[in-house]
Amino acid sequence: MGFSLLHLLLLFFHMLFFLLNPKCVFGINEELKTLMEIKASLDPNNHFLHSWTINGNPCDGSFEGVACNKEGQVANISLQGKGLSGKLSPTIVALKHLTGLYLHYNSLNGEIPREISNLTQLGELYLNVNHLSGEIPPEIGSMESLQVLQLCYNQLTGSIPAQLGALKKLSVVALQSNQLTGAIPASLGDLGMLVRLDLSSNNLFGSIPTGLASVSSLKVLDVHNNSLSGNVPPALKRLNDGFLYKHNLGLCGVGFPFLKTCNTSKDGAPTRNIPETANVKLPCNETQCFHSSKSNQATPITLGVSVVIIAVLAIVILTFTLYMRRRKQKLGNSTHILDSRPSTDEAKVIYRKSGSPLASLEYTTGWDPLAYYRNFNVENQEAQDRFHNFRFNLEEVESATQHFSDSNLLGKSNFCATYKGVLRDGSVVAVKSISKTSCKSDEVEFLKGLNILASMRNNNLVRLRGFCCSRERGECFLIYDFVPNGNLSRFLDKTENDGEVLEWSTRVSIVKGIAKGMAYLHSYKPNKPVIVHQNISAEKILIDQRYNPLLDDSGLYKLLTNDIVFSALKGSAAKGYLAPEYITTGRFAEASDVYAFGVVLFQILSGKKVITNSIRHAAESLKFKEFIDQNVDGRFFEYEAAKLAKIALLCTHESPFERPSMEAIVKELGNCSSCL
Repeated sequence: MGFSLLHLLLLFFHMLFFLLNPKCVFGINEELKTLMEIKASLDPNNHFLHSWTINGNPCDGSFEGVACNKEGQVANISLQGKGLSGKLSPTIVALKHLTGLYLHYNSLNGEIPREISNLTQLGELYLNVNHLSGEIPPEIGSMESLQVLQLCYNQLTGSIPAQLGALKKLSVVALQSNQLTGAIPASLGDLGMLVRLDLSSNNLFGSIPTGLASVSSLKVLDVHNNSLSGNVPPALKRLNDGFLYKHNLGLCGVGFPFLKTCNTSKDGAPTRNIPETANVKLPCNETQCFHSSKSNQATPITLGVSVVIIAVLAIVILTFTLYMRRRKQKLGNSTHILDSRPSTDEAKVIYRKSGSPLASLEYTTGWDPLAYYRNFNVENQEAQDRFHNFRFNLEEVESATQHFSDSNLLGKSNFCATYKGVLRDGSVVAVKSISKTSCKSDEVEFLKGLNILASMRNNNLVRLRGFCCSRERGECFLIYDFVPNGNLSRFLDKTENDGEVLEWSTRVSIVKGIAKGMAYLHSYKPNKPVIVHQNISAEKILIDQRYNPLLDDSGLYKLLTNDIVFSALKGSAAKGYLAPEYITTGRFAEASDVYAFGVVLFQILSGKKVITNSIRHAAESLKFKEFIDQNVDGRFFEYEAAKLAKIALLCTHESPFERPSMEAIVKELGNCSSCL
């Protein structure tokens, strides 16, 4: 009897608890069920979201990337760069309290579910740099809380929904590098809080809506690399370098340096522009279109001539369209084109073409990428010869590193281990061991990356001696010259008793060498494309026995998967090297490398690893004692310090368009004899 009474009391208290806490029954359980459905869709092979379990609690911190609000409701899902290769499930609408959704830098496919518009509290939607297809759901126009919409670097088609103009809180719209067509909706001019609008590298036509020019908050309008035409609103001149419009052959206007003057009619007025929106209506009533009396009296000859003219026009339009597509492919998608060199978009190449680093992924030849050159007739004989000369066998690599002995381990990163080795000819090398799960899955793309690494020759780059891919070990080895003095960071944050301190002339020489190496990477040559390093830092600048700087890992990210690259970017951002525009553009260009160079230059001048605002302000005011390393003990030339400070400030300018090119920096450093 006592046991039964105790049992009933416990049952009573459980029921009371559930009645007083309905969320425990209907809240967390329902959201947990929804999260498990989302997991099954985002990560169908269960490779990455292991922490999401049916027995877990999404709000106790155990669910990776999930955060809850004070009421215990899921409010944020942050899974960027996780290697997810599934789809976004429509069931996500059940998370009604979601305010942030961050799924960028993955390999998600399929369409954006229209049901997502029911997330009325969502403020930030990041789906950029995936493989999403289909149209942008017009229903998004009902998400009244939305402030940031990032859909760039996907494969979206169709037109830009005019309904986006209803999102009054929207400040950032990034739709670049998709396959969007149609005109720019005039309704976007109603976005009173819009700061950045990027529609570049699509297939948009028509004119730029005049309403956009009157949005006072607008700072950046990027429409370059489309098929726009018509007169550019003069008011857009206020954006200065924030207005990017190149490679739209039909655009014209007055006061814009790269635009032709618009054609005018006989009375001096500008010719009529193409309509601003794609919603062009014919002058028709409900049953038929209006025709003039002359058109009703058309003769067979007139009709015949009209048919011929229409056919010729169709052929011309088709030819022009094909020409523009080829031109766009050649032009690339870089936002910062300094001259007529082929532009680059390294981030797009890496993130869009590389596969996810799945542990079960196997290469078609058992992961022996170099077999591609042995088994097939490769057109580029020079590439074949280069690969033959650069190949090492596994026995040589194992012998050099004493079978990868721990005593030879120089360091580890999130994607590779580096060992010191000695080749049979007595030369000392550094061997980077990269696992196959960190390498691109597409053999051709992987080989292209190796070919680029092998083609680079510059006195300020660490020399690649060769490479070896081992099927048995599941690793690829890159063999570089060994650099004895370590990296630049070991010379930073020195105290008086820390030993070696870099002299002023050595610092200037190091700056010059770094600039030359980066200028080489950014230059275009017949057998070498423009290369954006993406991870310039003090750790990536090695110092040889003569204190010559050598850039490490140049071009390496062309071999690696997207999540490995993204992981490196997070580390770069934490140390202050990541350019501010990357947050909104999600891509690298030469200008982002220049920003990192500016940070390194500040580090060399100040001797500090962390560059504070006080150091920048002191450089602006030329207060040498406050931004020049005290270990130099006043032994420096003020005019040189002033020049270097000016370069550092220009390189770290918030706007990428204010930063000089590395070629210009090399020339500037060469203007004074002591900088040579």
